[in-house]
Amino acid sequence: MTAPVLLWFRRDLRLSDQPALRAALEEGMVVPVYVLDDETAKHRAMGAASRWWLHHSLAALDADLRAKGSRLILRRGKSDEVLAALAKETGATTVHCIRHYEPWWRNAERAVAKQLTLCCHDGNYLLPPGAVTTGAGKPYKIFTPFWRALRERLPPADPLPAPRKIASPPKWPDSDKLEDWELLPTAPDWACGFGEEWEPGEAGAHKRLRRFREHAARYDDTRNLPSIEGSSRLSPHLHFGEVSPARVWHAVGDAGGQVEEYLRELGWRDFTQNLICQYPDYAAKNGRPAFDKMPWRTGKEAKADLRAWQRGQTGYPIVDAGMRQLWTSGWMHNRVRMIAASFLIKHLLIDWREGERWFWDTLVDADYGNNTVNWQWVSGSGVDSSQWSRVMAPLSQSEKFDAAGYIRRWVPELANVPDGAIHDPEAAGCRPGAYPSKRINHQDARERALAAGRTVR
Repeated sequence: MTAPVLLWFRRDLRLSDQPALRAALEEGMVVPVYVLDDETAKHRAMGAASRWWLHHSLAALDADLRAKGSRLILRRGKSDEVLAALAKETGATTVHCIRHYEPWWRNAERAVAKQLTLCCHDGNYLLPPGAVTTGAGKPYKIFTPFWRALRERLPPADPLPAPRKIASPPKWPDSDKLEDWELLPTAPDWACGFGEEWEPGEAGAHKRLRRFREHAARYDDTRNLPSIEGSSRLSPHLHFGEVSPARVWHAVGDAGGQVEEYLRELGWRDFTQNLICQYPDYAAKNGRPAFDKMPWRTGKEAKADLRAWQRGQTGYPIVDAGMRQLWTSGWMHNRVRMIAASFLIKHLLIDWREGERWFWDTLVDADYGNNTVNWQWVSGSGVDSSQWSRVMAPLSQSEKFDAAGYIRRWVPELANVPDGAIHDPEAAGCRPGAYPSKRINHQDARERALAAGRTVR
């Protein structure tokens, strides 16, 4: 009897459009395994919200595998050591996986390849990072020309169907129990609202995709309105690989109307991976070295401002609504993410890395490429970014994008404030006593930010 092969799952927790699974099945018996590897990731180990999602996604994947006659083996430790030990137990010599591009996963793949035959496959992006280059063969650093070049090579290949059955070994190796990993919060259970918003797993991803297709043609009209379900909410499913971007593209690509704007967002996801391949330490270092001189605020007052921002107590309703939505549901509307990020960076003059770390811990879709590149885009420090002088005005943004209903949902202290005043109840003279006053006046914050920006020109 031939030896089984190992199928190494990471952020690709699905059975359909799974090229690594398809290749593994062509060799015979398959042992699917997920390794909880905090040692290789070190300070980039998954945040608390992502761990909640991971628990439920792994449970769903195991159930899907069992329906195919297989199961998921869970192990904890350094990926190369765990896979080598598992190979010895099962007689396997080959590992199949989908290639990952975060710096710690690239390190892990190199370590595994030193001990076993590692077969990496592409499948988490529209095209493999590095596949789209300039005429000179260089990687792109600016999104717009990258997107034009990428778009010319799309649509992606048709997605692969899930296998009907997965050949299993005659004897299964031991597996950890998922509950022993303690991925879920207990004391207190701060994630009790997550289950009302999300259904992790491949089935949940496909349900969300079907719902989004119904209004994808109106995407550009509704995506910036936080009170309306205009965004796809597929980001955590895409991050954990419960659905492939190719399947999403083929599901909505012919919806017509404004769907091209959504396809462009899928392209942005590819772009961020291309950037972190070029700049693996992008979460720690400014893309523009001049920003190393930025006079970020530190000290007691800055820490108090940071804490107020994290808790949704800034006195700016649209910012506070977003931060409370994040804490309650593990997600934040994209337009509000930009407003909240700009507020921390430019109104409070606090280093963008503080915000990036907070989002890394609290977002269920915390993605190294997207999160890092988006924060550097807002701050102006990225290789492709907004200008520092663009200081988003949260009060006017709130009114422009009709956020009254959104604010009432997430900031109940303001539930009875009329529409005309809810965006800035303090200026309207009707701020409830339970709601905080502004941490800083908008005009004062803008002038301080512009003065700070002049130091890094």
